[in-house]
Amino acid sequence: MMKIGIIGAGRIGGNVARQAVRAGHEVVLSFSRNPQSLTDFAAELGERARAGSPREAVTDTDLTVLAVPWSTIDSAVQQAGALDGTIVVDTTNQFGPGPGPAAGQTQAGFNATRMPGARYTKSFNTLTSAFQEEVVGRPVDERVVQWICGDDADAKAVVADFVASLGYVPIDLGGIAGCTVMESPRRPGAVYGEEYRRKDAEAVVAAVHAGEAIPPTPEYS
Repeated sequence: MMKIGIIGAGRIGGNVARQAVRAGHEVVLSFSRNPQSLTDFAAELGERARAGSPREAVTDTDLTVLAVPWSTIDSAVQQAGALDGTIVVDTTNQFGPGPGPAAGQTQAGFNATRMPGARYTKSFNTLTSAFQEEVVGRPVDERVVQWICGDDADAKAVVADFVASLGYVPIDLGGIAGCTVMESPRRPGAVYGEEYRRKDAEAVVAAVHAGEAIPPTPEYS
């Protein structure tokens, strides 16, 4: 059992929270314009969930899931406070207003600089919340990939264990400088917005590490 902080309990963060509770983890829900909605959501999830502040979501938790709109990342991080040693799972994509990466910089690389001290990883960002909820519970050979990137191998291992506990297949794409294929927008030659299973995902990793174009997007019956 793990203790999971959720900063932003909307569609993506809310789905992660639901699946975490179903898997036997505890969750702390935080960051909403309507605090009562967090209290109500926690009550819906049951005794393993509670509402709190972003600071509580990064304190005494095993990892913290950041699932807020791009334009509110700085505010959420500021409310969370010092992130030294905190494993952060960034689920965000660059849509809407707000500062962005420099030329040649990945979204993950940019966001990592906004979270000094954090053990930064990125995951849960390539598929819609509805699809992520729909595919949980599939047979092992049909399980859907959740991509992971980051520069801290130990942090990624913790995140991979968490991802697997929810019923997905964790696939480590590598470091944050080379994770462009898992970032928005949906486009040819990227995994963003597409369903992958283990074998096809492993071929993508091999291509990325070799500096080659990834194989064509797979289709599943």
